[in-house]
Amino acid sequence: MRVIGNFLWFILGGVLMGILWWIMGLICFISIIGIPWGKACFVIGQFTFFPFGKEAINRKELYQTQDIGTSGFGVIGNIIWFILFGLWLAIAHIANAIFCFITIIGIPFGIQHLKLAAIALFPIGQTIVDKEVASEVRMQNAKVKVSQLRD
Repeated sequence: MRVIGNFLWFILGGVLMGILWWIMGLICFISIIGIPWGKACFVIGQFTFFPFGKEAINRKELYQTQDIGTSGFGVIGNIIWFILFGLWLAIAHIANAIFCFITIIGIPFGIQHLKLAAIALFPIGQTIVDKEVASEVRMQNAKVKVSQLRD
């Protein structure tokens, strides 16, 4: 089902949104200071081309360690991103979601656009992994949290 979903997604508009992410990435790369945002654009753009079977997850949650993107600098980066690009990408994804929700077959695509809109708002500190990896990480983190609460 993932292959079919990704194929339909790609030909029915995912390619356009992925290219939009890559264009934003190229704009970020024009200035040297924008390279971290550009890198995030290319990673999320690739995710936008074929989103089914993958999920965005916070790197701090995944690696259990803080890095520059999950620290205070990441918060500042996300605020700058939101003002310059994030809001506009999120609006584009929401518009596509509304268009997809018109038909019954488009509902899963609309839901995916809404997930991508949320990622578009604050992408710094996120990484893309398989759904199974994200699920396992969350399960392990929940077990650790329950163990800490019981102690």
